[in-house]
Amino acid sequence: MNTFVLRPHCGEAGDPEHLISAFLTSYGISHGILLRKVPFIQYLYYLDQIGLAMSPLSNNALFLTYDKNPFYNFFKKGLNVSLSTDDPLQFSYTKEPLIEEYSVAAQIYKLSGVDMCELARNSCLQSGWEANIKKHWLGKNYMKGGVEGNDIEKTNVPDIRVAFREDALQSEKNLVKYYNGLHRKSSDANSAT
Repeated sequence: MNTFVLRPHCGEAGDPEHLISAFLTSYGISHGILLRKVPFIQYLYYLDQIGLAMSPLSNNALFLTYDKNPFYNFFKKGLNVSLSTDDPLQFSYTKEPLIEEYSVAAQIYKLSGVDMCELARNSCLQSGWEANIKKHWLGKNYMKGGVEGNDIEKTNVPDIRVAFREDALQSEKNLVKYYNGLHRKSSDANSAT
């Protein structure tokens, strides 16, 4: 266990290279919209399920219009995304900026109830809450992967959605292992000759 859990403000503006540093050192990041410009690094974030707390309303005001925000694309691909607020006093119009963020996303992206519950589950998993609080909101097995870690009574995320996400992720990891093995075999064959 690390002494610190890093969740930097990263990948919103500037050089996308700092996303590599965050990948190597961080539990999650806030924003990450620049991952759309570096698919290879985006893929690494997907494989390791690095949390992305995204704020499309803030991005809309500063960097990227809502319709071009990669949030929904990342969500469909299975990246570990959640919705968050950024500078709510500056960019929000209500007393409940997080509800506002969810409401706008639900309307713009036509998110289903299951989508909204998955985003809320991701948010809890990404959070810095203590284990006993996460158990209360997500279920006693929340740390286990896949369906085994999903308590539908708590998360309202159907097991079929969790299984789909887990199967897709595992398939990608298996592909990486397979092609890494091919590379090793060809390297070994070349060094033997």
